[in-house]
Amino acid sequence: QVQLVESGGGLVQTGGSLKLSCAASGRTFGSYSMGWFRQAPGKEREFVAVTSRSGTSTYHTDSVKGRFTISRDNAKNTVYLQMNSLKPEDTAVYYCAAGKWGTRSDDYDYWGWGTQVTVSS
Repeated sequence: QVQLVESGGGLVQTGGSLKLSCAASGRTFGSYSMGWFRQAPGKEREFVAVTSRSGTSTYHTDSVKGRFTISRDNAKNTVYLQMNSLKPEDTAVYYCAAGKWGTRSDDYDYWGWGTQVTVSS
């Protein structure tokens, strides 16, 4: 069992930055690939980024490439999402998830409650 708690969301202006954190409980954090997803109002949840169990491999969806960076610190049981050059269309609730490497929600077994990110124009 893994419990995930996101933090770091908030209100930021267009072009600003935020760094999301996701703290995991348990001693098996390093056994899971970790992903970030987001869900905007009225839209389906969408994949944002994934990092492998060791953190050596990452993948970002096209819409955030060059602006967002996923990383993890297995010693701290934490995964991060650094978000730069934020745009209003990045406004969403951001979720972290633990599971196997993939871009689909079904690839992940454990989910956090989410943190709100709002980008004002």
